[in-house]
Amino acid sequence: MSRYEYGGDEFIFVELSEAMSLEINFQAMAITRTLREEKVPGILDICPSNASYMVRFNPEVIHPDTLIAKLKELEEEVSLENFEITARAVDVPILFEDPWTHEALMRFRDRHQDPSSTDLEYVARTNGFQSKEELIKAITDSPYLVSMIGFVPGLPWCYQMVPNEQQIEAPKYVRPRTFTPERAFGFGGAFAVIYPVQGAGGYQLFGTAAAPIFEKEQRLYDFKESMTFPRQGDVFRYRSISMDEYEDIRKQVENGEFRYLTKDITFKPQDVLENPKAFSESVLRRLYA
Repeated sequence: MSRYEYGGDEFIFVELSEAMSLEINFQAMAITRTLREEKVPGILDICPSNASYMVRFNPEVIHPDTLIAKLKELEEEVSLENFEITARAVDVPILFEDPWTHEALMRFRDRHQDPSSTDLEYVARTNGFQSKEELIKAITDSPYLVSMIGFVPGLPWCYQMVPNEQQIEAPKYVRPRTFTPERAFGFGGAFAVIYPVQGAGGYQLFGTAAAPIFEKEQRLYDFKESMTFPRQGDVFRYRSISMDEYEDIRKQVENGEFRYLTKDITFKPQDVLENPKAFSESVLRRLYA
């Protein structure tokens, strides 16, 4: 059952579920998009999340109870059957087991559940894989829905578009690291993330992204409209690359020539929920055609 709460004088917080799922995230997208389209007087900002959303409003224009009644009405009326998502499918190159994130994770083994193994080895074992190579294959075989952006500017929370029983789960460190390299790729809970900038962090580290997802200077083509690249609803395919390809992409970034491989796609949530395997295969065919 959904939970509606006041957040001070200007915010309403709505939790659709305590657990994240593709269906719940699609529902949050559908409700918040419909709310934007209706342009209800007094609403100042709408922020969708993994299994919830928050609305900022002007209490002098709309009473919070009136807004809650409107949101409950939308929850009843909005249907995923007719909801379409227009987004980008994106190829995201990842160098797994790179030397930089490896050095960082080894520096903080005293904060980890298993100081005797690397993060990849630990998560492979706890998820029932026979090797870290099997885990990497599972990570890269199916694409991910960018379910929300946040924590730090531009950080994409990515939920793999596979049945629930195939979701990879990774606990956060027992105590957070005080250092995580920029562009580090990792897992926390059921979410894959790329750290946009250097900083603290507690997710398991598996590798590094070759290209930025945050660029303050907005030099590259993909950042002309925004200094953050990911958007909610994007479909990311994390692709394992070699050190040679990594270095080639880094040169393109430095020269201002890099562009993400993207394809515009339109899909219905029902297509994903009813047959995630077929949807994933379709996305990959279109992306690399």
